[in-house]
Amino acid sequence: MPTAEDKSTLKEEAQPVVIRREAEKDLISWTAPARPFKRRDREYYVTIIAIAAVVGLILFMVEGWMPVVLLISLIFLFYVMSTVEPEAVEYKITSRGIKVAGKRTDWQALVRYWFSRRFDNELLVVESTNLPGRIEYVLAPESKEEVKKALSQFLPEEEAPPSYLDKAANWFAAKLPGNK
Repeated sequence: MPTAEDKSTLKEEAQPVVIRREAEKDLISWTAPARPFKRRDREYYVTIIAIAAVVGLILFMVEGWMPVVLLISLIFLFYVMSTVEPEAVEYKITSRGIKVAGKRTDWQALVRYWFSRRFDNELLVVESTNLPGRIEYVLAPESKEEVKKALSQFLPEEEAPPSYLDKAANWFAAKLPGNK
């Protein structure tokens, strides 16, 4: 007659736990520029330099040279990024996250996504839990529906309301020539 010990599912020896890692699968990939880009005209740069000169003069009067040097370096960075066209990079949505040029952001660090438009480029905007808080990916025009289908498995599509900084930046950008 079987006893209670014979019916027990527990064994004397512990069985090892085997964790099977699923291989990363590519769901969709596309090639697009690394960032949104738009060529600017002379009037735009003259306006930016005039605004920077006034702000630089005020900063010099208040704090001295260091803020002015910082302002000049930021204007130079802006000029270079506005004149040098971005390279084309490969974007991938995989079963483990989103890869850009071989660097992956895991799904655990991503919160939600939405689509936006800037400089005639369609953008995929993904909110993340780590810095910088939002990641923008340039989409190929024909891949929007496929990207939406692939992302809906992992993240909700929900646009975040603009912050005060976003509103201020949009207001200021609308005042500059060529941004209408």
